[in-house]
Parts: sequence; C-alpha cells; structure tokens
Amino acid sequence: MTSSPACWAAFGRLLAQEYLQPRLEGAHRLSVDAYAVQHPGDPADRRAVQSVGLHLARLMVQLETPRPPRQTNSVMLAFANRKHTLIPLHPPSSFSMTIADVTPFAGKSEHAHKVQEWARSAWNDWAAHHDWIRRWARGD
Repeated sequence: MTSSPACWAAFGRLLAQEYLQPRLEGAHRLSVDAYAVQHPGDPADRRAVQSVGLHLARLMVQLETPRPPRQTNSVMLAFANRKHTLIPLHPPSSFSMTIADVTPFAGKSEHAHKVQEWARSAWNDWAAHHDWIRRWARGD
C-alpha cells in the first residue's frame, strides 16, 4: 500500500475516531477497505495484489449483503484462505471520493454516513472488476 504522508495522516485521524467511539464499529471496516483499495500498491507485489482483492471482496460483502461487523470479519478470514488465487487488477484512473472528503466529518454525527458513501464510491470506482470479484468470492 502506498500513500502520501498527508493521506496516511488523514486516515490515521479517521481511524482514531473509529477506535475511540464504539458507535463507529460498523464504519471501521468500510474505512479500512475503502482506503486499501484506493492505495493498491505495486501490482508486481503479491501482498499488494492480495490486499486489493481481499478488500474489494469485503467491500462487496458489506455493501451488497450487509451483516454485523464480526460476521464480516469472519467472511474476510475465510477469503484470506484463498488469497493466493487473487490476480492483479488494474486500478481505476481516479477515485470519485477520497479520504479527504471524509476526514472533515471524523467523529461527528455524519462520520458513519460519509464512510458508507466513500466505501460505496470506492467499490463503484472498481466496477470494471466487479464480476471477477463476485466470482472469486463465490469460489468459482
């Protein structure tokens, strides 16, 4: 995962609020996944490939078949058992919403809503790979 120092710092501020406020537990995994898929790293690095694939798969689960955070985590752990089958995915050329659009709301009443919006936009930005991720998540 690669990011600028400013972007990483903004992400840290967002996460700090999510750790401090239990009401934001549901937003936390969405934040992590949205940030990860927007910072895909080097496609020649297997860890980066696996990170993007796993985080896209968990975004898909959270957005298309929502479940409690702990169940979502269990799904991610099951996906991780097959991470070696993930392939490099070409990232979008730009993202419609970023951490910069969310951090002004960190810890405020709009926090969870803005994270949900960011996560949905991050997932939508990767639309070219939705079919592949869905097939992979099903084990096809």
